[in-house]
Amino acid sequence: MTVQNSADPVERAVSRWLTLPELAEALGSDVNRVRRMHSDGQIVARRRGERAVLSVPAEFVQDGELLKGLTGTLTLLSDAGYSEEETLVWLFADDPTLPGSPVTALRENRGTEVRRRAQALGF
Repeated sequence: MTVQNSADPVERAVSRWLTLPELAEALGSDVNRVRRMHSDGQIVARRRGERAVLSVPAEFVQDGELLKGLTGTLTLLSDAGYSEEETLVWLFADDPTLPGSPVTALRENRGTEVRRRAQALGF
């Protein structure tokens, strides 16, 4: 199933998507390592487009590396029972108390507060 609905908050919030091969190139890695990262829960992805290609938000890459704090945040959300789709929604939802979205806060090196909030979801 493909998710590309203009009412979808993630599709509205994510400015650019990367396929797994594009992510591998952005990280200076190979696609097999990126696939392992996905299966190990270090990144979350969704199927997009006509061919339902597995893609990740380009915001997950910063300075040629995986966004600092992302993996730990994903672990906390997974432990709280969040699916990949729910995780994407949470990461890109505006939170006026942060301010901005959790992914924006991670990009601005405010990961401690993001992880604190993610951890609270499990209780």
